[in-house]
Amino acid sequence: MGTKRWRNTTAGNYSKRHPPSNPLSHSLWQLPNPQQSKPQQSKPQQSKTKSNAQHQRNGPGAIATEILSPTNIAMAQWAKSQRQIFPGSIFSPMKYCRWWQSTGLLTLLLWGFLPHTAQAETNTDNTSLVVDTSPIPADLVVPTHIGPAEIDGPTTRRSTAPSTRKSTMAQVTSVSQLSDIRPTDWAFQALQGLVERYGCIAGYPNQTYRGTRAISRYEFAAGLNTCMSRVTELLNAATQDQVTPADRRLIQKLQSEFVTELANLKNRREALTVQTQTLTQQQFSTTTRLFGQAVFGIQGTNQTNVDFFPRDGQTERTGQALTTFGYNLQLALATSFSGNDLLLTGLQTGNINSNAPNVLTNMGRLGYESATNNRVVVSDLSYRLTIAPNFGLLIGPVGVNPENTFRGINPLEGYGQGAISLFGQRNPILSLGNTSAGVGFDWQIARRASLQGVYSAALANQPTDGVFGERWTAGAQLSLAPTDTVNVGLNYLFSRNADGLINPGIGDAQLLSPFVFNATGFDTHAYGATIAWRVMPHWTIGAWGGWTNSKARQLSGSVQTSNWMVFSAFPDLFAPGNFGGLMIGQPPKITRSTLPDGANFPNFSTGGQAGGQVDGSLHLEAFYRAQLSAKISVTPGLLIIFNPNHNKNNDTLVQGVLRATYQF
Repeated sequence: MGTKRWRNTTAGNYSKRHPPSNPLSHSLWQLPNPQQSKPQQSKPQQSKTKSNAQHQRNGPGAIATEILSPTNIAMAQWAKSQRQIFPGSIFSPMKYCRWWQSTGLLTLLLWGFLPHTAQAETNTDNTSLVVDTSPIPADLVVPTHIGPAEIDGPTTRRSTAPSTRKSTMAQVTSVSQLSDIRPTDWAFQALQGLVERYGCIAGYPNQTYRGTRAISRYEFAAGLNTCMSRVTELLNAATQDQVTPADRRLIQKLQSEFVTELANLKNRREALTVQTQTLTQQQFSTTTRLFGQAVFGIQGTNQTNVDFFPRDGQTERTGQALTTFGYNLQLALATSFSGNDLLLTGLQTGNINSNAPNVLTNMGRLGYESATNNRVVVSDLSYRLTIAPNFGLLIGPVGVNPENTFRGINPLEGYGQGAISLFGQRNPILSLGNTSAGVGFDWQIARRASLQGVYSAALANQPTDGVFGERWTAGAQLSLAPTDTVNVGLNYLFSRNADGLINPGIGDAQLLSPFVFNATGFDTHAYGATIAWRVMPHWTIGAWGGWTNSKARQLSGSVQTSNWMVFSAFPDLFAPGNFGGLMIGQPPKITRSTLPDGANFPNFSTGGQAGGQVDGSLHLEAFYRAQLSAKISVTPGLLIIFNPNHNKNNDTLVQGVLRATYQF
């Protein structure tokens, strides 16, 4: 209901390209990487920005943080170039950009600024795709060495370290500094002369020259140009005894032979300078990047007979057969003022309303709903700041809540790239209270452990309630990666409400009988756990469970609920970049209610006596995302709810979905 928030999550990791599944890599600072959808290989990672892609949170002004990803690569690299924060934490603009994944567009990356720690990922190598779009200083275009060189402007390349425009070679003053050069090498004397006489040879940072590596004519021309420049300097300095006549003749010959290549190098350098100036003049902002995701959805349900007032097992109402077509559009502005911070501004609009009033159950709700009626709303406005090498702070009037602060574990999270249902996004206890404004933190305790905490209020801007009124939630999550293939999240939340609605968004959200007209407030303690195990590179299984105990403040007694889900994720199913998912579980269900007679919800139509729901609903979901291009995907999905509203007398609800996602 309402907008979705950007949030960090490992689910987003499963968006398009190998997304990290380790909770340590998806923290509040992580930008959604829409282009990351495959789970990454689990191995410790020293530096990483968050990825894809992804998670969304539902609630007023919330915007999906998918990122799943995305937009992802560019934002991730931008964040990297600004500075390194946490891998997958509150600093993920696409966290986040969980719309990349499920509720917030920009939760995905900025945590990726902090020093990275081990994380269970599903990449098959140590390299990562680096898209470097930073301006190239003219004096860095031509390398200062003979040998491997990077002479182009902005490039796309494979790298195991943060992108940098500086040369990867280090100048040496003696050939003995190059560990792989021996006096017996046939080119030893030539290298010695170039190093010691002219100083125009460079080695790699590990003190090697790699003389057997092939180079192109452009690379040779670049190195030759450097040596020629050095010779010219020597001549101008009147040190002609260092340049022999034979050397001069050789240089003149080389100049003549490579005159075309040298001219091309000059032209390319001038062209890059012009392009850089044009980009600088026309760019929207030097500190802000724009990301977006548009979801088109066609969804249809069957007609059902519903026992709306359970008494005699007879159905009294009929759920409508519906086919609708709508959209959910989210934009995120990620601004960094110092490289250690991130101001996230999320905007959302759409017209996909919940079908609950028509099918008479909230168990068929979709993850990409956007009930804004084509109005543009601010779905996220939060500021993230690193105040220590392993500690980040999050604060904001919109978009700060448990689902956007805790690191995601579920690989299927992501309303644009992952599960199609709302229930399939995450453990519903994380949505308790439907809060939005507050403060949170992400603390990297150790290499395989992190702690997130949050305090969030639902009506912080209302004078009648405020930040510390009757509607708020506080909680913490311990995120663990005990092995390279296992991620675990342990949750505790305390939520206070004033009307008996705990608002998990799905299942039994109401604790009081509708015939109790003097509503009472409840204090709710919630406990949950989520685990994901990457059995093999292209198969991850997992589960979550949640339990709540709500104590009435003006009445005696309490109400308990439970929910669970088992899931299986299949990254790269049938083709690289594609993604499949299967889920089966039980939406939140009141298992025990001991309020005074007449006040209990499970038996409200027969007197409201104490007790729990007799029957149980079963949620079955399957989807397959086909990645048509780097930015476009199409996802057909099927959602089946057995015994809706935890009542076996209700007809099975079947819902088919065709979702198209565009990321930019």
